[in-house]
Amino acid sequence: MKTLLLTTAIVATFPAGAACANETGLNEHEARRGWVSVSGTGIHYFTSAIVHSTRPTENGFVQRSTDIIELDGDLIGNVLYHPRSVFDFVNGTLINTGNQVFSGTVLGSAPVLIHDDEFRFEVNLFTGETVGTVHLVDRIAGPRIRCHLRISGVGAQPDQDAEVTYTGKCRFSGESQARHASRH
Repeated sequence: MKTLLLTTAIVATFPAGAACANETGLNEHEARRGWVSVSGTGIHYFTSAIVHSTRPTENGFVQRSTDIIELDGDLIGNVLYHPRSVFDFVNGTLINTGNQVFSGTVLGSAPVLIHDDEFRFEVNLFTGETVGTVHLVDRIAGPRIRCHLRISGVGAQPDQDAEVTYTGKCRFSGESQARHASRH
């Protein structure tokens, strides 16, 4: 059963291949208000994920786990990811929600801790196609930075870690926009 859980989670949680609604991810109004486009890559360490609990449902199960994602690019650091995964094998869907915290830097900023309890990933278990959003908006420590990211793609092979990409936008409140934009 543990192999099935891990294998299914690999397909679902943080896929590779992100895309944004438009090329820059920003409209003219957002750019004037201090939003900066961000992008990068990462690794979702499925092989070291900890499954805390699994509860059967009529069409599948609900699983709670702890995962680590390492980001590189405009966001450099780690995400401690605590998803609540609802697997529905009849309809071939997986929905991930829960809590996550990013610890690292954004566009060369001082170190930050930013919490997100609004992320949502919808996964097609038949194809691996995943659409997700991340909202790192609840600052815990460090500079006041907010980031909205879009993730989409497909999962990794069983018993392997998944490569990920992300695109989106971040805003630095109370700091010079030009300072961060020049580092990008």
